[in-house]
Order: sequence, then structure tokens, then C-alpha cells
Amino acid sequence: MIKRIVVLFACTIPFGLFAQEKWDLRKCVDYAMKNNISVKQADVQSRLTALTLKQAKLNVYPSAAFTGGLGGQFGRSIDPTTNQFTTTQLLYNNFQLQGGIEVYNWGRLKNSIQTQQFNFKASLVDVEKAANDVALNVATGYLQVLASKEQINIAQIQVEQTKQQYTITKKKVDAGALPELNLAEIESQLATDSSNLITAKSTYDVNVLTLKALLNLDAALPFEVDTPPVDQIPLESFADLQPDIVYQLALVNQPLQKSNDLKIQGGEFAIKTSKAALYPTISVGYNLATSFSNSLKAVDPTSYVLNGYNKTGLITSVNNTNYDVLQPSYSYNYTSKSFGNWWQGYGSQLDQNFRQSVGFNISVPIFSNGINRIVYEQSKINLQGLKLQKEQADMTLKQNIYTSYANAVASYEKYIAGIKTVASSQKAYDFSVKRYEVGLLPTIDLITNQNNLLKAKLQQLTNHYDYVFKMKLLEFFKGQGLKL
Repeated sequence: MIKRIVVLFACTIPFGLFAQEKWDLRKCVDYAMKNNISVKQADVQSRLTALTLKQAKLNVYPSAAFTGGLGGQFGRSIDPTTNQFTTTQLLYNNFQLQGGIEVYNWGRLKNSIQTQQFNFKASLVDVEKAANDVALNVATGYLQVLASKEQINIAQIQVEQTKQQYTITKKKVDAGALPELNLAEIESQLATDSSNLITAKSTYDVNVLTLKALLNLDAALPFEVDTPPVDQIPLESFADLQPDIVYQLALVNQPLQKSNDLKIQGGEFAIKTSKAALYPTISVGYNLATSFSNSLKAVDPTSYVLNGYNKTGLITSVNNTNYDVLQPSYSYNYTSKSFGNWWQGYGSQLDQNFRQSVGFNISVPIFSNGINRIVYEQSKINLQGLKLQKEQADMTLKQNIYTSYANAVASYEKYIAGIKTVASSQKAYDFSVKRYEVGLLPTIDLITNQNNLLKAKLQQLTNHYDYVFKMKLLEFFKGQGLKL
């Protein structure tokens, strides 16, 4: 598996300094993993999943909410402190702290946490998968840059050879040893070779731009890749890359396979979570509240006046003598309780109206328009879909591995055959040069042999890089990284 390696200078040195050092595959892959947009998007999704997991864990803790209100009432209304109807305008103020906790919910919260934990782990693996896909694309682009760079070298050599032939032919034409037609044919070939060189350079520039896009680099930034000799790129043997061995390793190491396994485990807990919603829930709730209203009256202690005594209708007997029981009659003034009179008004009323409650609640789902039942059935179908997705992914992986192995064998055989083709074309070209120099070979035949050699070299270059890529692809399936 391709592991992330921190690129020490990626964020610390100016972009202008990138041109001072060449980019090898390791640096390209590391930089792409850090800056490619697809990897960043997968990382964003993983962070969102982490928040969902955090919320699932917080759901097991008690809830608490504080509310407060201040306002005025007019007309016929209920006094919030006495619960009596009143038509008096009043100012009220109330406070309340309430909350609760689910005591028993058939494992709904616990299973929800397990579901989100597996989903979070799967999202981390999805980030790894995105990074692996980018790494493979970068390796492909890197090899294409190397191949197009080698094509430039071959085209340049071809141009130099044609120039030498032009010089030799011109001398012979000037000396009258060869007709001017031969020189014209060489000039035509030189124009063709120059055009091929321009095409090779254009292809190289396009491949570099494609690689920059994968790295999320500015297209105008100077950029040069390190060019390791293709024949020195380390390759594992076919014995170590047998498709059955690679497939077994891929099932364990490939991020997609690991992600599918984790999602299936999460889907199993999701079924338990949705099933718990079909059963009763027991919870404990509490409530603390108090209120104030300026409609309540307070007696003014300085306004007491004794007006006399009134008969109560009761009689008491003392020494066989009956006496009426009298009741003193007072008059006094009322004052409204207010915020300004804290202890005798506002504060005392908040204290007197302070009330508390705690209780158990049970919620039994009887009929909810079938929502809970449908969610439960959906979770079971979703698990079946996840299992089918895993089965399809495993089948596709196996097919790709066996196909890649067959392609690797074919590309190796083609590469070996190309070696012989280049050798025979080189020999034919060397003989034709010697015969041409002594005037025993027409110019057109020399050009034909030269073109055959060029085609053989270009084809062999393609064969070699194709063989290397096919082998690297098999190594990639093993999940042990890409090495160049």
C-alpha cells in the first residue's frame, strides 16, 4: 500500500525554486497525495463522517436546556405566577432549566455509535483509496513523460544522422558523383525527421501538462522530471506476481476491499439501530423553574391603622360570663412587587415560586405512518446492496489482476521480440550506410532502412515502457506500493 510521506519543502519553498531540482516518482506521488483535489475531497468527506461519529457519541449524555423570558401581558390573560385569570396589565419574568437522558432504548444509541465508527473507518480507507488512485495515475503520467522524453532523444539522433547523410550526399552531388535527385530525397527526409522531432517535443509538453494537472501544480510553473534509465527500474519476477497470489494479497491490502468490509460491518449495526426504534424507550426527565409577576401585591408595613374591633359571631365563656369574640380591624396600603425591591419583591418571589420536578417517561411507538418499519426494512436491503457491491468489486479486482497478468506476459514477449527487431534493423541500416557511401545503394533505399530503424526504436521504446507499466500495475495490485 502506498503510504503518505510528508513532502518537507512542498509548502515552505517558493514555487520558483521547484525548477532547481528534478521531480522523481516518489516526490510526484507524495506531492499529489497532499495536493490533489480528489484526495482533498475524500478527506473533507472523512472529516464530515468524523463529526457524525462525534454526534452519535454525544447522544448518550444527558441533555440540558436553559430558557428565560421577559415580557408584558395585556387584557384578559393568565398570571404566570398564580395561574389565575386577570385583566390587569402586568410584567412577567421566568426562568427554566430542563433536560433528560434515555435510560433504556434497546441498544439504539450504542449500535448507532458502532455504525458510525465503522463508517468513519471506511471513510479513512476511502481517502487512502483516492490517494492510491492518484498515485497510479501519477505513475502512469510519469512513465508517459519519460517515454516521450526518450522519443525526443531518438528523434534528435535521427535528425543528426540525416544531417550527416545530407553533408555526404551534397559533397558527392557537387562532385558530380550523384544526381541532384539524391540530395532532394535527403532534404525531404531531413524535413520529415525535423517534423518528427517537433511532434515528439509537443507530445512531451502535453504529457508534462497532464502530470502537472494530476499534481495540482500551476501549468506555468517550470517543471522537469528525473529520468532514471528504464532498464534500471526494479521489477519483480513473474513468479512473485502470479495472479492467484496477487489476488489474495489484494483482498487484504486494497483500500476498496477494506472499505467494503467496514461498510458491511457498519450496515449490520445499522439494522440493529433501526430495529430498536420499533420498541419502547425509557427516559428520565427533570425540570427546574421559577417566575416573577409584578401583579402580586406586597403590604406596606408603614401604613397599618387600627380602626376598631368587629364581632366574629363567636362567644367565649369566662367565669360563667359570656363574651363576644372580637376581631381587630386594620386598614393598610398595598405596593406592587418590582425588580427594584429585590429581596421583598423580585428576589423573594423567584424564591417562593421556585419549583422542581423529576420523573420517568416511557415512549411506546404504536403508529408512526410506517416510518420506523420502513427504515428498518431499508437498512436490511442496504446491507444486501453493500454485500453485492463487495462481491462485484472482488470479481472486478480478480478479473483486472488476471487480465493485467496476461497483458504483462504479452508485453514482455513483445519487448523481447522488439530487441531482435531493433538489432536486425540496426544491422540493416549499418550495411546500407556502407553501401551508400561507396555508391552501391540508392538514396531511397538508405532512407527506407533509416526509417525502419527509427520505427523499430520507437516501437521498442513503447514496448519497454508498456512492459514496465504492466509489471508495476501488478505490483500495485499487491498493495505494496510503486517503486521506480
